[in-house]
Amino acid sequence: MILENPYTAPYIEIIAVASEDNSKVELIEKNDCLGGAMWSCKSYAKSPLVENVRIIGNTVRYIIKSGNSELLLKGSEFPAGICGAEITESEIAVSYMGLGGGGVGATDCRGAAKGVLRADKTPSGGGKTGRSTLWFSKMERVVIGIDDTDTPEEGATWSLAHRIGKAVETDKSRYLSHTITQLFPVKQRTKNCVATALEFATSEPDVLVKKVKALVEQYTLSDKTGMAVFRGFDTAPLLEYGWKVKRGEVNADEIESIKSLIDIEINGSGIIGAAASIPFSTKYDEALLLCGKP
Repeated sequence: MILENPYTAPYIEIIAVASEDNSKVELIEKNDCLGGAMWSCKSYAKSPLVENVRIIGNTVRYIIKSGNSELLLKGSEFPAGICGAEITESEIAVSYMGLGGGGVGATDCRGAAKGVLRADKTPSGGGKTGRSTLWFSKMERVVIGIDDTDTPEEGATWSLAHRIGKAVETDKSRYLSHTITQLFPVKQRTKNCVATALEFATSEPDVLVKKVKALVEQYTLSDKTGMAVFRGFDTAPLLEYGWKVKRGEVNADEIESIKSLIDIEINGSGIIGAAASIPFSTKYDEALLLCGKP
């Protein structure tokens, strides 16, 4: 058996999302080598530009400050990291460096990933210090909350939402995550009283939202369906509202308090839960917490 490029374990995909003010990047790395990803997660967290690292499914997500920082790498203690992030109107450039095998990960493994527009890298491996700069399309985050597409007789919102997320995915709109949020179990619920949030990285948000809305309207079984859209780097401004809907029964007037933060695309009574699911996107422990009983 012959192994092609035996010392390279390519990442599946790398996606870069910019904040509105271009001060931060969320770098989302999809991998199929768990050990390599966990090693990077531990090592890269020591980089001065890296503010936070999270593992979500088969991805590692880095919140990076824009700018540059020379890394004082040291074998075993600080063997690899992220040393730069620059944002232009249409692209995001991220720079890496690493010692030995960490340099291979910083150059060839990431340079071969889907999503990399181009790469500038040095030789790596053995005892070398490998460096690379990779360029990605600049994307923004869109989180879409959906609720009440089912009836007591049939349907399930979480599964329909996932099928829609997969169906609308293109190179310009990447389906990042699916989060089920447990809401306060009001009496008028179908059964479990949960809503679903779909998270995307996209460079064409209007096209994406239009596609999702059309599919929700086509396949919903309910006349109470709600669909809300958040466009932005951080959903935290919606958290207070989200916790209200998780902790108790909320009337439709409460949506007025967050109308400036979301776009209401489908305005059935399910909009209350749809909007509430958005700030819990990828926060699975909080999202699934049952806060009370009717």
